[in-house]
Amino acid sequence: QVQLVESGGGSVQAGGSLKLSCVASGYIFSHCSMGWYRQAPGKARELVSTISVDGTTTYVDSVKVRFTISRDNAKNTLYLQMNSLKTEDTAVYYCARIGAVYCANYWGQGTQVTVSS
Repeated sequence: QVQLVESGGGSVQAGGSLKLSCVASGYIFSHCSMGWYRQAPGKARELVSTISVDGTTTYVDSVKVRFTISRDNAKNTLYLQMNSLKTEDTAVYYCARIGAVYCANYWGQGTQVTVSS
């Protein structure tokens, strides 16, 4: 079955960096667009960044320049490099498969990112 397993979350001071990883299994990773969502306490889940099968990326305005999404199809792994972290980046970050039919939307369990001032 499909599995998305995130890692790399933790606590960091404002201005610091973290790199999230997501290992996918149970489907052909290279065939599907992927993304990262986040959900802060009391807020709706937000799409942070996506990467398509050809490597095209998108970012929500609040993370542009600071975050970089990437994928390694040979390792079935999705990454999110987060630099210059701000307190407002504090949230649970979810890896997601994005699409329809074979690539139907699917989320991992999430990893906590906490940024302190």
